[in-house]
Amino acid sequence: MHANGVQALSARFGRAIPSAEGSRLMINTSKVTRRRILGGAVAAAAFPEVIPSGVLAAPGRPGANDRVVTACIGLGGMGRTHIDANTAALCDVDARRLGEAASLVPGSTCLTTDFRRVLDRKEIDAVFIAAPDHWHALMTVMACEAGKDVYCEKPACRTVREGRTMIDTARRTGRVVQVGSQGRSHPAAEAATRAIRSGLFGEIRRVSMWHPNNWTTSDPGRSEEPPSELDWNMWLGPARWVDYSPARAHFNHRWFTDFGGGFIRDRGAHALSLMNWALENDAYDGEIEVEATGASQPHGCFDVPVSMEVRWRFRARDLTVTWSQPGNPRMAGEWGATYHGDRDQLTVLGGDAACSTEPKALRLGDLHAGSATESDTVDAGERHRRNFLECVRSREVPVMALPAAVQASNLSNIALIAYRLGRPLVYHAGRERFVGDPCADRFLDEPYRSPWVL
Repeated sequence: MHANGVQALSARFGRAIPSAEGSRLMINTSKVTRRRILGGAVAAAAFPEVIPSGVLAAPGRPGANDRVVTACIGLGGMGRTHIDANTAALCDVDARRLGEAASLVPGSTCLTTDFRRVLDRKEIDAVFIAAPDHWHALMTVMACEAGKDVYCEKPACRTVREGRTMIDTARRTGRVVQVGSQGRSHPAAEAATRAIRSGLFGEIRRVSMWHPNNWTTSDPGRSEEPPSELDWNMWLGPARWVDYSPARAHFNHRWFTDFGGGFIRDRGAHALSLMNWALENDAYDGEIEVEATGASQPHGCFDVPVSMEVRWRFRARDLTVTWSQPGNPRMAGEWGATYHGDRDQLTVLGGDAACSTEPKALRLGDLHAGSATESDTVDAGERHRRNFLECVRSREVPVMALPAAVQASNLSNIALIAYRLGRPLVYHAGRERFVGDPCADRFLDEPYRSPWVL
């Protein structure tokens, strides 16, 4: 953190706060009380997978009725939604965001700009990671190695190698990892999944997704000094160095291939997750044909394509999935997917914490139309979060387990590789390699900037 940022935070809390380089902690003495999180039981996750009983209740881990002590890494947007009375540490490389989030926590809390200081804390059981996408894999791996369970916001990974390393590390360390594709905790998505799996619409051989175009800008992204409260070097972390510009930082990371990858990685992680769930495609290990085209940015510094058309064909099951930006909405909604069966079709809008589906999906199950078609009747984000915390206690597998999240992210990853290369590819999901294409294989991994190593 820059010196001015530390001074500002110190003034806010009325005491000297050392930098992350000089101390492991920055202490918040604020006593502001946050609104309590909404009550209510967690809905049972559909089609749960449970770890064998022999690995339950590991020594030193919270029991079924114990408090789970958490920390939040990344405090913009989704990061603040995970703060509650059990939050023992907050981390953000932006001192302004760190100070604002500190006021939401009742009692004294560890504040730091270096996430490694959070991982050093022995009393912390689990971490919520809401840093920019290029940090997700490395932070998750390091947290698992430090003995923490992890809730990581989507997308799970930016490269195939990142995803494989995350899965292997979580398994080796025995950590619970949930990824923030909240649609799997939404009653509308559950109803749609049950209906599709029941055969109500017949055999599904085509899924068409639509979404608005990626953002554009006229900002050329000229280099300037980062604000005093922002540690730009730490914000970049493992990504290659680029000078600071407001057009690159925080929310705008989505529009750069080094940090995000556009909506296909962002909301695509939700839509593709629901597709895999509904069609029981989480463990698909065969060949996938992929091709992607798009229109490049007309001006400004963003480098993701403005529009994008992607086609995946899963050879082993004769399934074709398309992603269209902008596409043609089938219902009144900004984005969604239509499942085309040989008897009928079903549209699902959204796929994150806001989701809805057509009433005909409710012919099976016990959900009434209002609870499944109106996105504001249930807090799926809170349901998803509580599913994770319950799994921390029980050691069960969460509803959006890491392997399934990586499977969904890799569909976006190989599409972006096909777009960059400008030609169709064939990817073998089980081998995690392209078929007979060593040139494309080079894009399955990206080097990290020193000193960061995955």
